[in-house]
Amino acid sequence: MPPLPIVSGEALIRALRRAGFEVSRQKGSHVRLRHPDGRITTVPVHAGQTIGRGLLRKILRDVDLSVEALLELLR
Repeated sequence: MPPLPIVSGEALIRALRRAGFEVSRQKGSHVRLRHPDGRITTVPVHAGQTIGRGLLRKILRDVDLSVEALLELLR
């Protein structure tokens, strides 16, 4: 399994949109994304900051994506 990438909130949202997720709402700096099949996650978008490893693993678990699939979506 490849290591987790270091990504910003904006980059993660772009990758999740490529995977079929749509932005359903935003409150402050937190963006909620929803997939048509019912999967939901929240991504923090803080200027100049990356998403921590633990939170990124939690988001990947919520959206049922592997690290390999995320790396493909980030390209």
